[in-house]
Amino acid sequence: MTVIKFSVPSITCDGCAKTITEAILTHESDAKVDVDVKEKTVSVDTGASEESVKQMIVAVGHTVA
Repeated sequence: MTVIKFSVPSITCDGCAKTITEAILTHESDAKVDVDVKEKTVSVDTGASEESVKQMIVAVGHTVA
């Protein structure tokens, strides 16, 4: 598995973090997701491709920079 880090400027609260985490875990149940609300970053340790994880984040209404 590989750690992929994204800058997600649309993260504003813990609710955003929960939504993103749940979206990723729905598709990649074995992934490890860490959302830093203050830094507006999402780190994902997964076997999925960077593009597929990015699409998961965008699908729940967030912007990946």
